[in-house]
Amino acid sequence: MNKLLLLTALATLTVPYPAFSAGDGHGHKQEIEQSNGQKYDETPKTDEHADHGDEEHGAEGGKESGAEIDLTPENIKMAGVVVSPLILQKLGDEIKAPGEVTFNLYLSETITPRIEAQVIKRHAKMGDKVKSGQPLVTLSSVEMAEAVGEMLVAHKEWKRVKQLGSAAVSAKRYNQAKIANDQALAKVLAYGMTKEQVKELLKTENMKNIGEFQLLATKEGVIVSDNFIEGELVEPGTVLFDIVNEASLWVESKLSPELANDVNVGDMVRINVGNSDWVLGKVIQKHHLLDKETRTIGIRIEVDNKDYKLHSGMYVDTIILSGGDKKYLTVPTESILRSPDGDFVVFVEEKQGEFKPQEVEIIKKVGDFVAIKGIPAGTKIVTKGAFFVQSELAKSGFTVHNH
Repeated sequence: MNKLLLLTALATLTVPYPAFSAGDGHGHKQEIEQSNGQKYDETPKTDEHADHGDEEHGAEGGKESGAEIDLTPENIKMAGVVVSPLILQKLGDEIKAPGEVTFNLYLSETITPRIEAQVIKRHAKMGDKVKSGQPLVTLSSVEMAEAVGEMLVAHKEWKRVKQLGSAAVSAKRYNQAKIANDQALAKVLAYGMTKEQVKELLKTENMKNIGEFQLLATKEGVIVSDNFIEGELVEPGTVLFDIVNEASLWVESKLSPELANDVNVGDMVRINVGNSDWVLGKVIQKHHLLDKETRTIGIRIEVDNKDYKLHSGMYVDTIILSGGDKKYLTVPTESILRSPDGDFVVFVEEKQGEFKPQEVEIIKKVGDFVAIKGIPAGTKIVTKGAFFVQSELAKSGFTVHNH
């Protein structure tokens, strides 16, 4: 009896348990997925998998329709989403340097008498905006009176000789009259009278106040100095007015010769005018002489100052974007996002309102812009509001995951 019980127990221990079939094993995997909400791929990942992620990730990848997001025009407008085509443009390195704002000398002028004269009347004052051809001051000069008298006499003689004609007078007299007239006219113009003033004087032959003449503005701008008084006797070269055009100013920066070698005429410049406010400028000149005291090279930057944020004498910080003529696909920094894999992605507009993530490689970053590759020029991407698009994609149940 005891032997029979022992044999029965041994037989029970040797009966095999049912093995899991292929289908059962799949069911077990499904149970894992359902229990923790994650998918587990038992297939070992290889380098080939990394190289061909677009094919293996399927619906997870950004190139599949499942990873796309459709936004209504209302959502796009509300979120401020901006889509722009990728274009090639210059993006150089940043060179920071202090600078000083100065007047644009090419748009500035000083008003000075060419002969000794007395100030009779002022027609403009400091702070006035003037136009080219506008009278600024009336002067009176003995030298001008003598020159005008000689011009009137010479003009009358030349006018009479011309009426007689070369057949009635000798060639010598004809030439002498013409030369005397031309010389007298040139002398009056050289003393500071304009051609229009001379023309009016010859027309009227008005001998009253014969020594008086006006100095006119030859450029448009603002009078920034007028250090004289009426009745004052001024010498040749005395500065009566300084006129500048503040709509365009210069910023003078100084760089070491090594840094200056990386700067080219035409490079764009960002200028800080204070309170995180920036204006754009452009390098227009590089000095060819080394400053003997500072051992630096001067860089001249032209700034559009129509908003009058800058004024001569201000000290500013400049950031020169150097880099030669090489062009890159450039996008704002805010358009670049990170995927869960750590990859850099942008959102491509497949068609109006439909976006998908596309992996890109960053070449370099300059200021608020980055140069990228891995996507063709002309592709429309989200340049503003990319975070909103990514958030909407996440809400839809998909992950930004694209190789």
